[in-house]
Amino acid sequence: MPKLDTANLQKSLELFGKPMPKVVSPRVHAIADYVTAAGFLVAGALFWKKNKRAALASLLCGAAETGIALLTDYPGGVKNLISFPLHGKIDFGVAGMVAAMPQFLAFENEGEKGFFRVQSIMIGGLAAATKFEPQQLSGEREEPERKAA
Repeated sequence: MPKLDTANLQKSLELFGKPMPKVVSPRVHAIADYVTAAGFLVAGALFWKKNKRAALASLLCGAAETGIALLTDYPGGVKNLISFPLHGKIDFGVAGMVAAMPQFLAFENEGEKGFFRVQSIMIGGLAAATKFEPQQLSGEREEPERKAA
């Protein structure tokens, strides 16, 4: 089986997403991010007895997904350090990282790799379908446009 080229996967996900209709709101995206993180954490616990490497990969992905969600300026974000448009770009990178985990942690010939492939596609698909319009940071007021004198 050929090795996974994560750089090309990431570019493919981004290109695939350009023509998709943008129907997912920031609120729905945030909910999906936390559900995805929870799925990784639960899978990590379920994989633990059978495949420690897959469990570790899943726990790492869950922690990364949670951290990114907590730091993003969208409903459900806590710290507002990552703009929502930047979050979209990060999501495509996370999708590539998730897809590469079975190869990176040497369980690409085991059944658990399917979980990571599906999660990668879901993360990339969600990012491709999301409206990543610039969000106004919490507490930040919009400045009125000034006319030149």
